[in-house]
This record gives sequence, C-alpha cells and structure tokens, in this order.
Amino acid sequence: MDVYPPLKKGSTIRLEIESLAPGGKGIAHYHDFAVFVERAVPGQIVDALIFKKKKRYAEARVATIINHAPYEEIPPCEHFGICGGCLHQQIPYDLQLQYKRQQLRETLHHVGGFIDVDVLPVLPSPEIYHYRNKMEFSFSRSRWLTPDEIRSDEEIDDKNFALGLHVPGRYDKVLDLGVCLLQSDRANHVYQFVKQWTRASGILPYSTVEHSGYWRFFVIREAKHTGQMMINIITADVDEYHAAVQRLAGEMIAAFPFVSTILHNINRKKAQIAVGDEERILHGNGYINEMLGERQYQISANSFFQTNSLQAERLYMLIREWGVFQPNEVVYDLYCGTGSIAIFIAGQVEKVVGIELVPQAIADANRNCDLNNIRNCHFIEGDLKDQLQMPDAFVAQYGKPDTIIIDPPRSGMHPSLPDSIVALNAHRIVYVSCNPATLARDLRLLCNRYYQLLRVQPVDMFPHTPHCEAIALLERRD
Repeated sequence: MDVYPPLKKGSTIRLEIESLAPGGKGIAHYHDFAVFVERAVPGQIVDALIFKKKKRYAEARVATIINHAPYEEIPPCEHFGICGGCLHQQIPYDLQLQYKRQQLRETLHHVGGFIDVDVLPVLPSPEIYHYRNKMEFSFSRSRWLTPDEIRSDEEIDDKNFALGLHVPGRYDKVLDLGVCLLQSDRANHVYQFVKQWTRASGILPYSTVEHSGYWRFFVIREAKHTGQMMINIITADVDEYHAAVQRLAGEMIAAFPFVSTILHNINRKKAQIAVGDEERILHGNGYINEMLGERQYQISANSFFQTNSLQAERLYMLIREWGVFQPNEVVYDLYCGTGSIAIFIAGQVEKVVGIELVPQAIADANRNCDLNNIRNCHFIEGDLKDQLQMPDAFVAQYGKPDTIIIDPPRSGMHPSLPDSIVALNAHRIVYVSCNPATLARDLRLLCNRYYQLLRVQPVDMFPHTPHCEAIALLERRD
C-alpha cells in the first residue's frame, strides 16, 4: 500500500489542474484528495502552496507554474494576475463559454437534481473588453506594489496614494491602475486625469484606520447607446476641501466635453461605501439616459442598472421571446428592481405588476415609466414574502398572472416564496439568475410537483470572469 506525505497547511505540492470549479478556482487531486487552487486553469501543472486544510478538501494558491495549458493565450492586460477583476483572460473566449456551460449543467444536476435538462450553448457577450458601463475605483493611502516595483531599484515616492481596484483579499491595499480593459478608452482617459489631479492636489485619501483624509471613491457610468457619461466623486465631509472637487469638475469639463454630468457625494460614515449622505450636482442634470431596445432609462448615481448594456438588451429580448406574451396577459415581475424588465416588455402585455423592497428602486421604476409614457406597469414597494403571504388576496387585487418573471439577488428566493409562487398558478415562469447554485435550489422547489423545467439559457454578462447569468423557462404541469 502506497503511503503519501500528508497535506499540511504551508506545504507546497505539485498538481495537475483538471477542471474549473464554480467561482473560478482550478480543481486538482492529491491522491484522491480534492484541492482547489486559486488562479489556476485546467491543463496547467503547478506547484501550489496549501493555505487551508479541511477534512474533505484543501485550498491552495499557485506558487509556480511548471507547465502552461496548451491553449493559454497571453493576457492583454498589464495587471493580469494581480488585480483579480479578470481571472480568465488567458483562456480563449470560446473555451470560457464552454466551461461556464459545463459548470451550470453540473450545478443543476448536483444541487437541483436535474439530469437531462436542456442547457443551451452560452449566449456570448457582443463585446469581451470595454463592455462595462460602470467602474468603481477606490482611493487609498496604502498602494499595492507589484513584484516588479518591489524588485526595482527606483524609489517610489507616492506609496501613500493610489486610485484603482482592491487587490483580492486585501481590503487595505489598492492597485494603482494604468489602463483597465473593462471600460472604454475615453473612460480610461478620464480615470487617468482624475488620478493625476487628485494625487497632485496634496489632499490625502480617506483612511479607514485613522478616519481622516478626504478622497474616497471615483465612479464612472457610461451609457453605451447614447454615449452619455456620469462622473461621481465620493469624499469625506471636510469643508475646507470641497472647493477642490469643484475645481476638479471645472477642469474635467474643459478637458472632456463628452462628460454629461458630474456629481459630488459626501459620505459622513466611517464605513467605506461608494454612497453619499449628501449629493451635490456640479455639472449637468445629475443623471444619464441609456437605451435598451426602444426603451429609455434614466440612471442616477445610485440606481441599479445591468453592468453590460449590450448584453442586457439581448437578455431582455430573450425574456420577451420566451415569455410568448399576449396583449391580454398579466405578468408579475418579482424582485423588479428599477423596473427595467417590466418596462421592456410592457408593450406586449395588458399589465405588469412589479414588487420590490427598495424604495429608491421603486421611485426609479416609476420615473422611467413616465419617461417612456408607459401606463400599464404597477410597482409595489414591499418584501415579497409579506406581499405574497396570502396569494389569493393578492390575485384578487392585482389579477391572476399568466407569466411570472423572477429575478432575485444572488442569495435566491426566500424559503417561503416557492409555495406562494406555486399558489399563484401562473402558466409560465421565467427565472433569471446570476447564481447557478441558488438557481438550481429554487428550480428544484418549483419543479418538485407543479412545474417542469423546459430549458436553460446561460448568458455571459461578464467575459473573463467565472460569473454567468442564466434564464430558465418553466411551464405548469397539466
């Protein structure tokens, strides 16, 4: 009987990466013991450092790549391997889509019990770079130094200033970016301008340790169809520095006439969140407009909007196609958010009833209905589990749904909701999910006795990441 050295935290072992786990980690086996390896892809042979050891598995990070996978490409981003925003730039895009489809199929099988479900090929993103319409950058006094910078003999004189993205696992360290390939070229120009201006201002970024300083976040939102751009600068509340933001806005307007509106959000809380307690409009009207299909959407600084505009349009068209909506039908839109789906399909049905917990989202939904002259959407503010606690009473007030659209957060539906949804007795359910595990769990509950799962369409909203959206079509059993 062969005896192998036991796995221990801190030990380094050689592994061949076999597949990808949901979340993007490579899967390998050390003599039948599963090891999940950060930043590893199938086909690689790596020396991996064990940093966590459990009874049934271990977690590791790559120490050295011994052999690359034969398909690997050279990542185009200069920050690849450090930033963490794009884990899989080295994997050809068509292969990324195959892995996402495989992971979704396996999750539906293992979590949901669906063996023969029709998982269609992944709908690819129209753009695989420059696709994001929103980027949120953090200011920090603690700049992350790359290995090349550490090895360099040159003195780095601005270690106490960075504007960029947090290094994975380090809330206190920010990577000072050059160019981010997820946003447009012109957004990168604006980002570089703001970084250089704020660094030269001599005003320190906010410190979460000392709770002093000023600059906190810089957010760019860009409408892909209309070309409008919003700049949002989030700072601490220091009166003597507010004039600096006004000067920065003035110089940005002069340098970048395509910037539609500039906002200054003042965050008085100690917590580092990119939302202000007070908002000042420094330029423009405080919002931008985007088009999805024939519908127009007004986006404010704190509005939720799908991050990949071009793919969101295709996602909504697919919902409209699978819904097979008729002019006399009532549709329930659960977790309706800002009403973007409801507004998109409103022209095909008699009425859409949306339910959402967040008051600001309901306000955005009603405003966007007015913007599109839509009168057949009714939005209800409240918790779904409470609103649908008595399904018969809800149907009596708002009408029986022919189709239900469900688009929950990553955590999926509340445990009490599947029974309430089944009691609504809709003929069809279109479930939109950003989390395969909770999708599989909720579909299992809905399909236990009353519905059958017809097909699932993965939709790639985030190329080069392990994340994948999916739409599931369910039909009531006879």
